[in-house]
Amino acid sequence: MSMFAQVRKVTTHVLNEMKLRNEKIAMLTAYDYSMARIIDNAGIDVILVGDSASNVMAGHDTTLPITLNEMIYHASSVMRAVKRALVVVDLPFGSYQGNSKEALSTAIRIMKETGAHSIKMEGGREIKESIERILSAGIPVMGHLGLTPQSIHKFGTYVVRAKEEAEAAKLIEDAHLLQETGCFAVVVEKIPAKLAKRVADELTIPVIGIGAGHHVDGQVLVLHDMLGITQEFSPRFLRRYHNLFAEIQGSVQAYIGDVKAVDFPNEKEQY
Repeated sequence: MSMFAQVRKVTTHVLNEMKLRNEKIAMLTAYDYSMARIIDNAGIDVILVGDSASNVMAGHDTTLPITLNEMIYHASSVMRAVKRALVVVDLPFGSYQGNSKEALSTAIRIMKETGAHSIKMEGGREIKESIERILSAGIPVMGHLGLTPQSIHKFGTYVVRAKEEAEAAKLIEDAHLLQETGCFAVVVEKIPAKLAKRVADELTIPVIGIGAGHHVDGQVLVLHDMLGITQEFSPRFLRRYHNLFAEIQGSVQAYIGDVKAVDFPNEKEQY
């Protein structure tokens, strides 16, 4: 049991306190019980049940195909493991854009069926009405600006966002809008570090970065990327803390070898 397991539960209020005292927020994704249990026990502050499950768990090229039922399955699995972290669940593509009633019923289903603590949505002014409706039901919302993977077909590329002045100005405006609407935090993805610093300085709510430099209030990475389970994805912002792909593959090959050589099970491993 880690020392962090004894620490009080992380809530949206705790994240605000962390920003005030300049304590950085550590956030990772998780999609299943076993991994969520490990990272919660390690002391992670926030767990994102990301629609990145579409890529790392289901093998799709984009986050678009994952369904609401699949997100609920992943989030429920994670919630059964978590004792301390704040759990945020992505609303999947198509479940909130352009229809605030559908957005609310999606968010309610996630909260009721998974027991999660909050939801995350991509976009600014264009989804304001959906955010307001969800907040009016008492459901905490985390925003997401910059590179928004659900809009991949609109942008056509995963390059750095908001390098041009107009897009940077819109991002700052959207960040303020999300705060004023009532979001408890905002993720900024793949934007210039200077712009991310400005957003974090101007907002009173926590700003969590991915590929947005270190001047923000916290960081988020995809668990399978930082552990080196996925190998195809190597953006500049990703630090691999392990090469589990090679480790797991090596273990499996050793097992295969032992089985073929009739070395497993040995005398002590049978009844």
